[in-house]
Amino acid sequence: MRVSLKATYGIMAALDLAVHNGTAPVQAKSIARRQAIPLRFLEQVLHAMKQAGLVDSLRGAQGGYLLNKLPAEISLAEIVEALDGSLSPPSGHRPAARHGRERAKPESLLANVWERVRQAELGVLSSVTLQELAERHQQLDRERTLMYHI
Repeated sequence: MRVSLKATYGIMAALDLAVHNGTAPVQAKSIARRQAIPLRFLEQVLHAMKQAGLVDSLRGAQGGYLLNKLPAEISLAEIVEALDGSLSPPSGHRPAARHGRERAKPESLLANVWERVRQAELGVLSSVTLQELAERHQQLDRERTLMYHI
């Protein structure tokens, strides 16, 4: 599975919003700085996430972005699908059949394997929530902080 840079940045932006999840919106420039994401690209990512209903934005001096749902209710699959499109193949999708007995055999043989791999990837992305990612992020931050206090 290939996850685009756009989807990767979307996950990191959503993670930042989850970690800073509170009553106040988080400004895009703050997310961009903390996550090392180019601001213009981040704004496009956040706009797509807003259109998908994952985030909401507030205008003004105290404006910014907020998650539309609790972090525990947002899976990585939702973010990837919002930014990269559907993770499921179109209905009735089958690998292109090649003519000739020798060339079609590997495709026929492996088609089921590739479908199982795709299903496993989708299962993992669907099962991991922003809440889990945020908890892991905070744990790693605590471990790094402890190392500096030796």
